[in-house]
Amino acid sequence: MKKKKRPNKWLIFVLCALAAGAAGAWMAWRYINNTYTGPEPVRFYVPAETSPQALSDTLSARLGQGFGSRVYTLWKAQKADPAKAYGSYVVNPGDKAITVSRNLRFNRQTPLRIAVGNARTLDQLYRRIGSRMAFSAQSLRHSADSVLRSIGFADSTQFAAAFLPYTYELYWTDSPVKLMSQVADSYKRFWTDERRAKARKLGLTPVGVATLASIVEEETAKADERPRVARLYLNRLNKGIKLQADPTVKFAIGDFAIRRISGRMLKTPSPYNTYIVGGLPPGPIRLVETATIDGVLDAPQHPYIYMCAKEDFSGYHNFATDYKSHIANARRYQAELNKRNIR
Repeated sequence: MKKKKRPNKWLIFVLCALAAGAAGAWMAWRYINNTYTGPEPVRFYVPAETSPQALSDTLSARLGQGFGSRVYTLWKAQKADPAKAYGSYVVNPGDKAITVSRNLRFNRQTPLRIAVGNARTLDQLYRRIGSRMAFSAQSLRHSADSVLRSIGFADSTQFAAAFLPYTYELYWTDSPVKLMSQVADSYKRFWTDERRAKARKLGLTPVGVATLASIVEEETAKADERPRVARLYLNRLNKGIKLQADPTVKFAIGDFAIRRISGRMLKTPSPYNTYIVGGLPPGPIRLVETATIDGVLDAPQHPYIYMCAKEDFSGYHNFATDYKSHIANARRYQAELNKRNIR
């Protein structure tokens, strides 16, 4: 009777080792390829000089304990330099843990879209941008001063004219000088030879056009009316008549919420108060849209030199060529203000 062959112990050992290795490889593959399952993209920030523990805490807090710890473990396994992680990153649903860890290791940040415009004052703009970037509002203010003066702006009263309503892509760690250089480049590209020629024909500089456009925007929210309002103010400038624009009084006082300008307010001492000073104010009273600038440059001809808000509160204005007609328009509007108890 033949003896049964005993299984080869070495073969069994090898097969077991291979199976264990395959299982380990499968587990490792699943570990590094684990995907983020959050419902929406998540942005997180790694400040300068962040410690490994602080990075671990940030990842867990923003990405969840499970996925965040995987990302940190993989990042640490790559012996990455914490200093290189300084930046801002976005993790999208479906992103792999190994990909996120490598982004941190090689500082592959996700850019931010920084909108310039949609602000009334430069201080508001500086604070808003500073709240989204690693640099401060104060450092942006200083950079604006140096960059804009270098391209011909006289002083900070004119700076608002440079901030056209464009959107820029920047890394969170970029410097304020980089942003201001892009702002300056956009300004120079916008003010083509054709636009500058139109401004000269009106007797204005680009800053002067932006200043007038800022008054127009504050005067009417109706985009289709703005070119007409612009021509009215151009008519007044050409005739040597004070602009007498209520928004400049509000700017001088520092309160754009005022709904009714009183006689006392009209006497507010300020180079911006166009009831007192002739010509244009020193600079824009708000950041303006490019369409309004073009509306000033291409303002249609008409003879009007007076305007008053319509009594129907539609947001549009009644226009007049003579003071008598203007007073009649103003009285109707004042009567409606009184009727509505607007003070």
